[in-house]
Amino acid sequence: MAWRWVLAAVLATSSLSLLGSAFNEFTSDTLINNVVQDPITSRLYVGTVNTLYQLDQSLHSEARTRTGPELDNRQCTPPVTSCEEAVETDTITSCSSFHPSKDILIVCGSLYRGIWFSEEPVYVEQAAVLHYNHLLFSLQADSCPQFENPDPHLIPVGHPIPISFQGKNLDIYKQEVNVSFHIKDRDSEKKIDSTLTVVLYNCSLGREDCSLCKNADPKYNCVWCANMRSCVYRKLCGSQEPAQCPNPKITDIIPRFGPLKGGIVVTIKGSNLGIKEEDIKKVTVAGVDCVHQGDRYSVSTRYSDSGGAESHPWPINQGVVEVEVEGGRTGRSEVLFTYRDPIPEKVSPSTGPAAGGTVITISGKHLDTANKDDVIVTVGGTPCKVLSFGSEITCETGVYKGQKVPSETLSVSMRYGKSTTKDVPGSFQYSENPKLTDYSPKNTMVGLNANQFEADNEMTVSYWTHSGSVSLFQNISKGFSCFVLPNKTLIYGVRLTASHLSLSPQGRGFSKAMTAEEAQAFVGDASCKVTILQDDKLFLEAPSTQPRARSKRQRRDTSSDPLDLTIKFGNGEWVVGSVNYERKYEVPLAIIIPAVIVPMLLFIAVSVYCYRRKSQQAEREYEKVKHQLENLEESVRDRCKKEFTDLMIEMEDQTNDLSEARIPFLDYKTYTDRVFFLPSKDGDNDVMITGKLDIPEGRKVIVAQALNQFSNLLNSKTFLINFIKTLEGRPDFNARSRVYFASLLTVALHGKLEYYTDIMRSLLLELMEEYVHSKNPKLMLRRSETVVERMLCNWMSICLYQFLRDSAGEPLYKLFKAIKHQVEKGPVDAKMKKAKYTLNDTGLLGDDVEYCVLTLQVLVHGEGPDVTPVKVLNCDTISQVKEKIIEQVYRNLPYSQRPKVDSVALEWRPGSTGQILSDMDLTSQKEGRWKRLNTLAHYNVRDNATLVLSRSVIFCLMPTEHVHGVPVENALLEDDKVFHLVRPVDELDDVKSKRGSLKAKATTKAIAEIYLTRLLSVKGTLQQFVDDFFRSVLCSGAVVPPAVKYFFDFLDEQALKHDNVEEETVHIWKTNSLPMRFWVNILKNPHFIFDVHVTEVVDASLSVIAQTFMDACTKTEHKLSRESPSNKLLYAKEISTYKKMVDDYYKGIKQMVPVSDQDMNTHLAEVSREHTDTLNTQAALHQLYQYASKYYDGIIQSLDEDPAAQSKQLTLRLQQIAAALENKVTDL
Repeated sequence: MAWRWVLAAVLATSSLSLLGSAFNEFTSDTLINNVVQDPITSRLYVGTVNTLYQLDQSLHSEARTRTGPELDNRQCTPPVTSCEEAVETDTITSCSSFHPSKDILIVCGSLYRGIWFSEEPVYVEQAAVLHYNHLLFSLQADSCPQFENPDPHLIPVGHPIPISFQGKNLDIYKQEVNVSFHIKDRDSEKKIDSTLTVVLYNCSLGREDCSLCKNADPKYNCVWCANMRSCVYRKLCGSQEPAQCPNPKITDIIPRFGPLKGGIVVTIKGSNLGIKEEDIKKVTVAGVDCVHQGDRYSVSTRYSDSGGAESHPWPINQGVVEVEVEGGRTGRSEVLFTYRDPIPEKVSPSTGPAAGGTVITISGKHLDTANKDDVIVTVGGTPCKVLSFGSEITCETGVYKGQKVPSETLSVSMRYGKSTTKDVPGSFQYSENPKLTDYSPKNTMVGLNANQFEADNEMTVSYWTHSGSVSLFQNISKGFSCFVLPNKTLIYGVRLTASHLSLSPQGRGFSKAMTAEEAQAFVGDASCKVTILQDDKLFLEAPSTQPRARSKRQRRDTSSDPLDLTIKFGNGEWVVGSVNYERKYEVPLAIIIPAVIVPMLLFIAVSVYCYRRKSQQAEREYEKVKHQLENLEESVRDRCKKEFTDLMIEMEDQTNDLSEARIPFLDYKTYTDRVFFLPSKDGDNDVMITGKLDIPEGRKVIVAQALNQFSNLLNSKTFLINFIKTLEGRPDFNARSRVYFASLLTVALHGKLEYYTDIMRSLLLELMEEYVHSKNPKLMLRRSETVVERMLCNWMSICLYQFLRDSAGEPLYKLFKAIKHQVEKGPVDAKMKKAKYTLNDTGLLGDDVEYCVLTLQVLVHGEGPDVTPVKVLNCDTISQVKEKIIEQVYRNLPYSQRPKVDSVALEWRPGSTGQILSDMDLTSQKEGRWKRLNTLAHYNVRDNATLVLSRSVIFCLMPTEHVHGVPVENALLEDDKVFHLVRPVDELDDVKSKRGSLKAKATTKAIAEIYLTRLLSVKGTLQQFVDDFFRSVLCSGAVVPPAVKYFFDFLDEQALKHDNVEEETVHIWKTNSLPMRFWVNILKNPHFIFDVHVTEVVDASLSVIAQTFMDACTKTEHKLSRESPSNKLLYAKEISTYKKMVDDYYKGIKQMVPVSDQDMNTHLAEVSREHTDTLNTQAALHQLYQYASKYYDGIIQSLDEDPAAQSKQLTLRLQQIAAALENKVTDL
């Protein structure tokens, strides 16, 4: 469409003045960036800020086009018209190039990701096409915007005449343009001054809807044409303009989410949204009224409201936005607005300097509620500048204004709008600012021609550690200097020989700024090792073979030419000389090849012959050994099958009716006492087990009150952390004291396990930081070297007690009973504590003892005529027989309620008279200086013999040879050396053995090793019970204790926050915290959870299974050999299966639904409620105070130095408690 303008002008001759001579300079209003010349027309194109000029050969401006400023921003993506962050941005014409073959000028701009300015042609004398970041000027005149057909052609001077003309190709303009007309003499090309300026405009530009069109300035005569559905010039519309605009249309709402309490600004975008702010009558967002903000209103297209759900419990939290404008017209949005509250959950990193500048990331749910401008973040009251807003929010911490950096973590608070505040408690801690103490090196070079510097000129070293907008500055002005390396050749040509391959360039100042490791030297393209670096001399080791030249030109020359010797100091490089390599004498190739190949072929032939001979011999040996192994394997398989069948049949009666009632589980208090305090130095007499405090009767009330106050003081996190750190800082607070202190703390805080868990997490975070940054992270949690590591062990023991009773207890008890039964089925040496059937090679009975199984008919004295059959061995000692009888007779009672061996007597009645059986009496056999313990075979007790078990021992006055009492027996045991099955080698036997032959010794050793096959037999028999226990512990598909999932997620979360924590390290942390710290302890000590007695022989086998369990939890591959311990070889085949079980267990837990803090606290609170009353809490508080009293001065000093402790008056409270508990008068 052609556009037509009419220009009315008055031209007066008196007002015209022609320009004088042409000038030779061009002045731009803005900074000139680049200039390019058209090689054909010699025109100049000058790129400046926001403008592109076209100049003729005399530097006269022929044309120009505006390139900026434009709305744009780094945050915007095309199109920028919908980007709120867009601002007026200058365009720097950074490059331009003329393409002569295509007659186009290519210009590059500097705007960001938005559209530069226009995609249509723009006039610069000829047509121009603009693309994103490129400007293409095409030299095609027909497509140029231009004016033509002037009327009249003749203009008289001195008389006003209207002039009319037509515009062509003017529809490229999408905005108002001020056009200036200049008059030029066609012949002389001299310009005549002119002030003729018109405005080209388009009604549809920027007036896309009816409201915008009606809001246009009346001078433009723009009307909304209903037929054309656009804003046009009045004379171009063939219909009457409508009185009212169409209904409002809402295209977008920003934001689309808001907090339940409201108080944020909601921006509504669309069309026909009124002409002035008074046209807005009512706005509702999801049914909630909003307050219109007039200062943010844009005609027809945009306005903002503030409001929200306040605090009303709205039944519907999602809905449309409705707008009512003047005339009752309404509009509804297609997009929905949702009310929801943000839920911040965690902050990372958790520490930062007090100077601020740390960029922290807040993650959680629904954090992108409202807008970035609505969110205010503070850390302990200190503002934190919001940097990014979305599903995660990042902000930059401010400077902490307090006098002292607080020791406790601070809460991160997030405020959404005016009414909604969310906190992440205890999530960030300020730390001390870093300090510069030293730097290295203290010298440097300034270059070859540093005339502006003087040699050895002392300078100042400064550094900034910059975090965001905060800078910490320190100055060190000692000892830093620079020197000038002289610009001269250091050495001249050197000829290298095979025996002399060292170089020594000379100069000065070498050692002032470089070390031998930092200096570099090259001969050709090969590096030379700098062996010694002195101030005036370098010693180099040249390559033993001649290298290639560094440049391609030198490589084309002959190899005899010298090679450049190059020295590099930092970024400086100097060619200081050349090096020649002497040619060595070359032996002819015809001599070298036969001399090398013939001996090589002869050697290969001899080697092949020897190898075949050896391989045949080895194959025969292999077949022989293979046959022996097959026989041994078949024998072991048959034996394992028989033993396993016997074990399953004999244990069937014990396991068929096995239930929780029959399993002797310990109650919670006894369980915790044994786990926490049984390893203590006082054992069963520990005050925490007995619960007896030595307190005078008159002070019990005062002490009880003081202990309650002390309990309240322990519930202060500030006090407790200072308390623990003070004790751990004392050198006399050893590992045993730390374990005992942590156990006392566990009992004292058992009533608030959620608080106990919070303390443990805080201390673990500090321990993790220490190991990750200054120690080996893989060693963390390996031993109980700190209070928090023992606290973790106790925490796991508490949280897994119910899991033991419900799931893992039964397979563990079955495993224990199976081992005990298997061990007692064969001979057990009562003195050496070795057994025929065991898993531990050190506890294996290395002799073939003859024995047979006896079934005794046992009658319990005073408990009726019922007889109980008991299976024993004829080689058992009398004490071993008593144990087996008590085990069978009282099998329905727990061990603690059964009579002890020393409290019963065993009487054999072969005829009318009875005989008291004992381990040692006057009939005991003697072998030299040794006495053998009495066995059933010694008394010649037969199968189905009747024995009477008496609960009390009666002493009678009888002849000495018939005295059978415990005191006499003990005396006999103490007099002489005693043995049971195998007599230890004494001094006399040692002398005899020295006379024996080496062959006899070898035979004895070989025979001892044969008995190791018994380990395989026992292992095969117990394999099912071991597998059942491992599956009950390492099966993530079954019930997993919530504490395990919660703590493993905590370790995974902390590992992600540290870059140097590998996956293997996290695996080790999990292993150290659960299998190593809890399951191995329970596996080796079944009496911690069951009321049973664990003998040394049974304990040895349990230790082998525990070691196998530990090996399965490690990532390290164990390389086995003949020298490997038999215990590791025993389960070498199964260890890979167990390792896979552990990996699957860890992966399964990681994929489970997370356990929230709330769910974990609920679980812990339930444990506290059920069991706290049964524990000796008062005794634990009393024992804890003993530590507070011992380190009283250090604790007081630590509290006085902590601002948080001062504000809570913790020092005063501790002094009051000390005065009450120690019954002394103080200055309080």
